[in-house]
Amino acid sequence: MLDSTPKEIIERKSGGVINPAKTCQPLGAMYAALGIHKCLPHSHGSQGCCSYHRSHLTRHFKEPVMASTSSFTEGASVFGGGANLKTSIKNVFSIYNPDVMAIHTTCLSETIGDDLPSTINSAEVPEDKVVIYASTPSYQGSHITGFSNMTKGMVDCLAKATTETKKEQANIIPGFVNPGDMREIKRIVNLMNVNFTMFPDTSGVLDTPMTGQYVMYPKGGTKVEDIADAGNSKLTLALGQYASEDAAKLLERKCDVNYTALKTPIGIKATDQLVMALRQNFTEEIPYELEEERGQLVDIMTDTHHQFHGKKVAIFGDPDVVIGLTEFLLSLGMKPVHILTGTPTSTLGGIGGFFEKEINHLLEPAGIEAQVKAGGDLFELHQWIKNEPVDLIIGNTYGKYIAKAEDIPLVRVGFPILDRSVQTYLPVVGYKGAMRLIEMITNTLLDREDRDSKDEDFELVM
Repeated sequence: MLDSTPKEIIERKSGGVINPAKTCQPLGAMYAALGIHKCLPHSHGSQGCCSYHRSHLTRHFKEPVMASTSSFTEGASVFGGGANLKTSIKNVFSIYNPDVMAIHTTCLSETIGDDLPSTINSAEVPEDKVVIYASTPSYQGSHITGFSNMTKGMVDCLAKATTETKKEQANIIPGFVNPGDMREIKRIVNLMNVNFTMFPDTSGVLDTPMTGQYVMYPKGGTKVEDIADAGNSKLTLALGQYASEDAAKLLERKCDVNYTALKTPIGIKATDQLVMALRQNFTEEIPYELEEERGQLVDIMTDTHHQFHGKKVAIFGDPDVVIGLTEFLLSLGMKPVHILTGTPTSTLGGIGGFFEKEINHLLEPAGIEAQVKAGGDLFELHQWIKNEPVDLIIGNTYGKYIAKAEDIPLVRVGFPILDRSVQTYLPVVGYKGAMRLIEMITNTLLDREDRDSKDEDFELVM
């Protein structure tokens, strides 16, 4: 446990990481690949890497996650994994019969310098099958970087511009969010009566119903022909600049599809921006159903304002989600004072300091000074909280250790959530998702007040 020595004395000077607030690129690439219909992700590296990423995703989504691996041994590590990959491609299509094989690299295959394009071009790929790939070295960026790189791989390998004029349709790149969030985004776009393609789309893949029969390739996921047709769309909406904007930029360069980068639509302001972007480009009228939901959200925010006003909050997690949460909590009257992501800022198109600048841009109008860091870890966040306690922590499962040590309530939002269930089905995006966030935060704070008002001890419900 940390002591309460002032920050300027105990601040770490080394480059080591303790309890990173992220995981590695291949996991994000695997998740993105699962958002393609009848796609089998393939990890080009050792079997252990693939097993870890599959198990981590399975624990979060509570669904079986399938993926194949090149199964490197000592020989492949020394002489290269090209032969392993060619054999893998042949076996995957003959045994598992996916429509798409999405190959991502690991730190081992990146370090020895395997040439994926050349190997794939010389492999036996059936005529009616597709192989896409992405470079995802584990020692750079985070799982968000891997998700971004695999989504770029979809654009690079599949998207085409085949029409002279652009179609009245939108591309929606949702970012690294749960299937329930993707369903909610699609519901909003459908209510706006806009034709669209969302890619990747893990709804219908990692939130499938129990039928009593296992299906390796569920009905969900974006079809290859729809991703190809994305090059003919009028506009791309990239929701979350870390996870989505790079793919939108590539699509603009490759197929001349204009794009707009928006925040992940968490909270009222970010959802308004999504609705208005659709309104300005595709439709004449916002449906009453969305207006009603927004009005209900405003009513709830007004009714519960006294619960939030002035409460200090620590937020950590994936950058796009943290940015959206920060903006929403400010609109509730809360004070985010510790804000951290494990994803390095430099992974966003090489723009240094983007995360810090974006967060401080949100905080400045509210007159709040906060500790903000990209590429941080949970040891550092714990240190911040030791030096300046907060009323609430918002983040993934790994925040529970800080919450327990400091006796601070935790609201679980983001990835991964390993010790709770159902969260992947229920959205935190859109007006409905904002209502759910208010419910989670309010009830957690009220539980704390109830506990503090009684002499008897009982377990805090988080």
